[in-house]
Amino acid sequence: MHHDDFKFEPVRGLPEALPADEHIIWQGAPNALRLAKDAWGLNWIIGYFVLLALWRVGVSSTFVSLTEAMGHGIPFLLGGALAGLIIYGIAYVQARSTVYTLTNKRVAMRIGAALTMTLNLPYTSIGNADLGVRKSGLGTLTFELIGDTRLSYLMTWPHVRPWYISRTQPAFRSIPNAAHVAQLFTEAAETRVSTPQVARIDPNHGTSGAVAAE
Repeated sequence: MHHDDFKFEPVRGLPEALPADEHIIWQGAPNALRLAKDAWGLNWIIGYFVLLALWRVGVSSTFVSLTEAMGHGIPFLLGGALAGLIIYGIAYVQARSTVYTLTNKRVAMRIGAALTMTLNLPYTSIGNADLGVRKSGLGTLTFELIGDTRLSYLMTWPHVRPWYISRTQPAFRSIPNAAHVAQLFTEAAETRVSTPQVARIDPNHGTSGAVAAE
């Protein structure tokens, strides 16, 4: 029987139902294998174990036959395979529990496997976005926050731009069709930010809020 761990969500990937004037433009999640490589350094770790195996074979071949020396490298290769499977498993769980969302008003990120949290980033709080795309079409879309918006690097990792710790930049990591998603974001953000704002004035107490002009 299928069980949805996030059945409590009124809208997939979001903690509450959308207002009447807001709609979802795109939803997606990281590619697990690409996330394992980008965020967890899968290729580097496997390469490390391969180098250990080659080193062991080279050392052993100086006092035993090459055939026997190659056998000495097998435990390192098995260790690398096990480490790789563990890392991929972690990345798979993270990817499965993640939902990236673009609406006509905001960027939303449901992240976290054990401790789930949802980030809501209005387009007005995003100054710039950077896109990195691979030949496969997989890529990462990073958002540079402005104003007083601050996020914890540790709490949001790996859904952040690496090494931007003091000024954390949230990111859609390792997503398919990244260029298309970036285009959707650009169009939605430009439309939202350019929408005129009309301030409501309370004659007795001054400005009480702002609403988008229709």
